[in-house]
Amino acid sequence: MTTRILARTPIDPDHASRVPPRLGRLHAVGGAPEPPRLDLEAAARELADADAERVVAWAADTFGDGLVLSTSFGIQAAVMLHMATQVVPRIPVVWVDTGYLPAETYRFAEALTSRLHLNLHVAQAELSPARMEALFGRLFEGDADALERYHRLRKVEPLERAFRELGARAWLSGLRADQTGHRAGLPRVGLQNGRAKVLPLLPWSSRDVHRYLQAHELPYHPFFEHGYASVGDWHSSRPVGEGDANERSGRFRGLTQECGLHLELSPEAAQSLDSSGL
Repeated sequence: MTTRILARTPIDPDHASRVPPRLGRLHAVGGAPEPPRLDLEAAARELADADAERVVAWAADTFGDGLVLSTSFGIQAAVMLHMATQVVPRIPVVWVDTGYLPAETYRFAEALTSRLHLNLHVAQAELSPARMEALFGRLFEGDADALERYHRLRKVEPLERAFRELGARAWLSGLRADQTGHRAGLPRVGLQNGRAKVLPLLPWSSRDVHRYLQAHELPYHPFFEHGYASVGDWHSSRPVGEGDANERSGRFRGLTQECGLHLELSPEAAQSLDSSGL
C-alpha cells in the first residue's frame, strides 16, 4: 500500500491553464510537455457504446503515465478502483480528504487500499477544518454561496493541486449519466480544465454496478446498508427516499447535486486558483 500526502506546489507563471482550453487539444499541465493533438470528440463518438473496460484500456494506451484516477471512496467506488487497477495496477489514485468524512469512509478507504494495492495520493486543503471554521465559520451550513466556497476550499483546490503535482493529462472518473442532470449531458470522453476526462461507467445503471460488484466480490461502502445511494462529508449526506429524483438527492441539503469537482472552472475561479499559489 502506498499513501502519499500531496504538498503545495508553486505555480508556474506560464502554466497552460491560463490558456483557454480548446476541444481537441490537451494543454500542458503542471509543466508537462505539450501532448499531441487529440480529437476528443471523435474519441467520444467511437467509445460511446464501448465496454467500460475497453474505455479504460483506451485511456491507458492514449495517455500513459499522464493518466490518473480520482475516487471519493463513496458507495460504489470499488467498481472504478478495481476496473482501473486491473488495466493499470500502479495508476495514481487521487482521493480528496476534506477532513469531514465519516469514520466508516476512512476505514473503507483503508480496506480497499490494502486489498487492491492502490497507489493512493491523498489531497487535502491547506486550511485544517478547525482553522477554516475559525476564519470563515461553518461554511457547509450556509447558503449556496457559502457551500460553493466550502467546496472550492476543501475539494476543488486540493484536487487541482494534486493533478498539477502528478502532471496529469487525463483522468478517469466513475460518474454515471443517471446520477444528475449535469452528468447526463457529459460525453464519455471530454475536456475539463485543460485535461481529458474519461468516464468509463457513464452509461451504466445502478444494476450494472451491482452486477460488477457481485461478480468480483467487491463491497459497497458500509452506508449502503443504511439507505445511502451517495455519501460524501458527514454533514452533507443523508439516505435517499422513494420520492427522491436520483442517487444524489440526499446531498448538500438540496442546494446542489454537484460539489464542483466535475464542473469546468469559470475564468474567475481559475484566476482564484492561480492567485492562491496552488
